[in-house]
Amino acid sequence: MSGSTVSTPAAEAAPFELPDSALAGVGARPFGIYVHVPFCATRCGYCDFNTYTAGELGTSASPQSWLEALKRELATAARITGAPRADTVFVGGGTPSLLGGDGLGAVLGAVRDSFGLADGAEVTTESNPESTSPEFFTTLRDAGFTRISLGMQSAAEHVLRILDRTHTPGRAVAAAREARAAGFDHVNLDLIYGTPGETDRDLDASLDAVLTAGVDHVSAYALIVEDGTALARKVRRGELPAPDDDVLASRYERIDARLADAGLRWYEVSNWAAADPGARCRHNLGYWDGGDWWGAGPGAHSHVGGVRWWNVKHPARYADRLAAGELPVGGSERLTAEDVHVERVLLTVRLRTGLPLAELHESERVAAERVVADGLAVVDADHLVLTDRGRLLADGVVRDILD
Repeated sequence: MSGSTVSTPAAEAAPFELPDSALAGVGARPFGIYVHVPFCATRCGYCDFNTYTAGELGTSASPQSWLEALKRELATAARITGAPRADTVFVGGGTPSLLGGDGLGAVLGAVRDSFGLADGAEVTTESNPESTSPEFFTTLRDAGFTRISLGMQSAAEHVLRILDRTHTPGRAVAAAREARAAGFDHVNLDLIYGTPGETDRDLDASLDAVLTAGVDHVSAYALIVEDGTALARKVRRGELPAPDDDVLASRYERIDARLADAGLRWYEVSNWAAADPGARCRHNLGYWDGGDWWGAGPGAHSHVGGVRWWNVKHPARYADRLAAGELPVGGSERLTAEDVHVERVLLTVRLRTGLPLAELHESERVAAERVVADGLAVVDADHLVLTDRGRLLADGVVRDILD
């Protein structure tokens, strides 16, 4: 099979390869770059992301060794793909803001050097409110970032304490205002709802804070107790109750109503944005629409033209592979037509634009009719669009359609 081939670990049966069929449309479709920063000051009790504290890493890896490895991966990625200009860049983690404004500027500089940025590119970084400042945001704006995503989670101190978050309740709102003052038109605040001990009053306080911050985007996620986390161990020992599904549904409805009244409308089940189309996160829309992106960094996932792969997780191993002239691929898969179809249903049904009925198989159209009859969706311009109740049961709607 022809295509671009790079060395991968011996654990893979064959070298990782992007076939010509995957590469053929690169550049004709929107192309995103995701950069994973694996560093955190402390580990949040609910988090199962690929992150490491300084104590966990010891001397095996550092931000500098990670950055040098990242530059190598981006340069190789550009060679393989033909270096399409990036329409979106998203720096996530971990805690990217631990790199400081200059460090994040260097990350964006590495993307520019390898790929370049398309005109009007969206460039986002996640940030922990405690590791930001007015100077930090000014430096990012000058470097070319266009969007800031801040992890707020809650305005209630006792909720933050249960989540092991390190920022003070008011810091996220202050950081959002600082970002706006630095010239960022697009600022997101992340919320987590359903934490044990959270009350309706706590949630209302969080929403009040969000709405005073002047942001144009909000992401709100139900707390999930992930296996292997400190939170999961506390729940298992009976120290904390597991999140209650009925409470989560009630909280979601409360969030949606408050945000809608403030002019922030849902465009994906867990995401709300102002009417300005630029308020929506274009990078995430690329994921949900099955677009192309290269994920650089330890544990990052990529997708190009129906091929998906993921990097080894540990920063030291990641850097060693790249220093040896290899891409640090830990595994890969080529999606079949049915795989692509299933993912298309799974993701686009969660979007306000809805799932095109023309893309459904005959049996799935029959199932979609039942979903509509049950009041979980409506048909709008030949798209299946979830109702308010349907959003609460989105996973069930997907199962009904695909079964």
